[in-house]
Amino acid sequence: MNKAYKFRLYPNAEQMNLLTRTFGCVRFIYNKMLGDKIDYYHETGKILSNTPAQYKEEFPWLKEVDSLALANAQLHLQAAYRNFFRSPKSGFPKFKSKHRHQDSYTTNNQKGSIRMEEGRIKLPKVGFVKLKQHRPVPNNYAIKSVTVSKTPTGKYFISVLFEYEEVIQPVKAENVVGLDFSMKELFVSSDGVTAAYPRYYRQSMEQLQKEQRRLSKCRIGSKNRNKQRIRVARLHEKVSHQRKDFLHKLSRQITNVYDAVCIEDLNMQGMSQSLNFGKSVHDNGWGIFTS
Repeated sequence: MNKAYKFRLYPNAEQMNLLTRTFGCVRFIYNKMLGDKIDYYHETGKILSNTPAQYKEEFPWLKEVDSLALANAQLHLQAAYRNFFRSPKSGFPKFKSKHRHQDSYTTNNQKGSIRMEEGRIKLPKVGFVKLKQHRPVPNNYAIKSVTVSKTPTGKYFISVLFEYEEVIQPVKAENVVGLDFSMKELFVSSDGVTAAYPRYYRQSMEQLQKEQRRLSKCRIGSKNRNKQRIRVARLHEKVSHQRKDFLHKLSRQITNVYDAVCIEDLNMQGMSQSLNFGKSVHDNGWGIFTS
């Protein structure tokens, strides 16, 4: 079985520089391979099979970063292609923008190249990076891969995927509850209990609108615009943290009390688009809650 833990990273200045270069190289190789695939298909009508290794001679600075990070970018591109041909509704793979996509990369553990010890984690090419380990990891858990990411507010996180063996014991469902989605309260249970969701985005919407208006008036490329961009990102981050904290605690309470939970399978994306409930649906975070 697999389980992922997410921790806060605290890299030093040199490590930040290397992580930034890795983010850029991963984004570059993804866009370069995608562009070459599109050009090759227009010329021949066939799909090009290219790898990051083919570009290292032309772009030698790709050798400075973790090779597995580039290999995972190739895998992500291949998965996007497969999803498109299986279901065209998923959309054709898009180029990654430096300003519109979250900086991240994924690398794999090979022969102990990634390991955690004493509040630090060792990453290929980067070395030992300080992290905040807020929960213990069992000794029988083996690191499979990690994903390093940087938020728009400049914070670094790492999601560590562990592999472990566990035999799941069957449980007889005696205490069962049904949850019906509610736009206002998040859900109404079969017992008549509501979640009373505080609607954090609606609470912060006035302040968000004020800060976003200020951002729209700043000159593009100026220092004041970057400062204002961080203010807006921090507000969105605060709302996101409030929502996740509420949903995690609520879901934990429910799973502690009941043996089984029955939930209606709803198309939340279609509901948000067709019924003009976009803000309310996204604010509820129903998908995070059900997960």
